Amino acid sequence: MNIRRNLTQYFGIIGGSVFFAIAYSWFLIPYKIAPGGVGGLAQIFFHIFQLPVGVSMLLMNLPLFIISFIFLGRQFGFRSIYGMITGSILTDLLSIPNLSKVGILQDLSNYTYLIEGKQIHAMLSPDDIYLSAIAGSVLLGIGLGIIFRFRGSTGGTDIPVALLKQKTGVSIGKGYWIVETAIILTIGLVFSDLKLIIWGYINLFITAKITDLTSEGLPYVKGVYIISTKNDEIKEKIYDDIRRGVTIIKAQGGYTGRDSDILFCAMNRRQVAVMRDIVRDIDPKAFVLLTDVWDVMGYGFRSRNLDLTSNE
Repeated sequence: MNIRRNLTQYFGIIGGSVFFAIAYSWFLIPYKIAPGGVGGLAQIFFHIFQLPVGVSMLLMNLPLFIISFIFLGRQFGFRSIYGMITGSILTDLLSIPNLSKVGILQDLSNYTYLIEGKQIHAMLSPDDIYLSAIAGSVLLGIGLGIIFRFRGSTGGTDIPVALLKQKTGVSIGKGYWIVETAIILTIGLVFSDLKLIIWGYINLFITAKITDLTSEGLPYVKGVYIISTKNDEIKEKIYDDIRRGVTIIKAQGGYTGRDSDILFCAMNRRQVAVMRDIVRDIDPKAFVLLTDVWDVMGYGFRSRNLDLTSNE
């Protein structure tokens, strides 16, 4: 069973790496657009020194992984290294010139353009550069989300962010903001183009949202808090009509100081409308708070939690 699960995860990482590679090779790299990351830095070496992007990723990631083992221990395990190598190799293998060489793309001229006297190979023309930026960011987010879902990683900025957290105590979110900002600003300064900085932040936002959506999915469960003087009737009706358990939370009114009960219930999105009707019919004056629940563990729900802590 473990062998089957491990094989599924390794093939899943390959699948995510394909999206990752296509995003960079077909859409982002040709136009020097990148939402930060090692892939963004690799563009500098590609456009200035013509060094293949995948090779640059490997050359930058390997020392980062060595540093992580020295200072962080085995936090980034074999699947992370595997994801990093797979993504880097496929980025070069799936480039448009390589696909033309093996006959997958029949006419390379259809994907060859001139920008400022320099020849580039891209899936979309310079007239569609905005569409290239959006498509690349979405595909990159899908690729990263799939890789994370199968417990992999592409290394890169994950490692300096982890080091920042360990050495300075900054939060993970702030750490990513610092590292990615440094990379986006570096790209903009090296190529002397303010638009690349603006696009970098836009793409970072799109990629981050799509990564979360792909790895975790939409919040399919809602958490409902109900404060009412008719809690018993509402509770029984939820049992009968929705068939969900209800938890009673003991509380105290901050203004009145009176003790009261709060009903809490987790339910699927399609059941929310039924719950609203129940509360409105029994107590129109009830206070109802509805919130997204990203993951649920327990009877009646399937967990979508991603375990990235053990990569061995």
